[in-house]
Amino acid sequence: MSKTALWHGIYPAVLTPFTANEEIDYDMFKKNLLFQIDAGISGIILAGTLGEASTLTAEEKFDLLTFAKSVVPESFPVLLNIAEQTTREAVAIAKKAKELGADGLMLLPPMRYKASDREVVTYFGAVASATDLPILIYNNPVDYGIHVTVDMFADLEKYPTIQAVKESTRDLTNVTRMINRFGNRFRILGGVDTISLETQLMGAVGSVAGLVDAFPAETVAIYKLAQAGRLSEAVEIYRWFMPLLELDIHPRLVQYIKLAATAEGISNEYVRAPRLTLEGEERERILKIITDALASRPKLPDYKNL
Repeated sequence: MSKTALWHGIYPAVLTPFTANEEIDYDMFKKNLLFQIDAGISGIILAGTLGEASTLTAEEKFDLLTFAKSVVPESFPVLLNIAEQTTREAVAIAKKAKELGADGLMLLPPMRYKASDREVVTYFGAVASATDLPILIYNNPVDYGIHVTVDMFADLEKYPTIQAVKESTRDLTNVTRMINRFGNRFRILGGVDTISLETQLMGAVGSVAGLVDAFPAETVAIYKLAQAGRLSEAVEIYRWFMPLLELDIHPRLVQYIKLAATAEGISNEYVRAPRLTLEGEERERILKIITDALASRPKLPDYKNL
């Protein structure tokens, strides 16, 4: 799959629904996935933060990949996230993902260890050299403590499989820095819901999104309207969306977004321990944000034909 075909549009970091006894709820996973595909998403990313990667076994991640590939249309991109503690394990997962039919990878820096710049570049390079799958580097220094700098991307330029970046630095000027330095060598996808439109306007070709898991139509509509130059319409939806988008930048984003998706009938609230479902004042407060938004939901234009 070519770089231009793969890296564009809206990529949900999909939820992993669970049953009450913490087993993966494949029926709900399929329901959510088909709902999003119908809304016009461009691909999916499995086992990210919102997919509760930290509580999934490697086998469960592979099972989700196999199941997703059996559900999605032919040639629909399915990416697997790699967030491992060792280079050896990351390479092994990349190879297994290829074997199971993944169309690409999202790759985080080494987990738990605060690696140096040289160590991060070497880690990324080892995975990139071990696979011909296209790779999306996840650059999120806010949550993961490692900033993949522009100079580090210069060192990664020699790896053809490293093709894109999920831009989650929360520094909008970084989009321009990347484009000024590399042109379109690295395709940029926004990675923070609350600045997704601004990131797109600065040159991102799409987003890896969170609230799309609950509201795919609105997420795709904003992207397509902006691409079509209908910015005032995109901004109107975006402003309505903002209280919901802010649920994506909180430590309990998984619980918050699962609650929103549950309100839409495409998830449930179950999470896997040590996460706990919301209760009390917090649950009521988040639910009010969701119900208030649903009460004033905008009518969308025919964005699918843009």
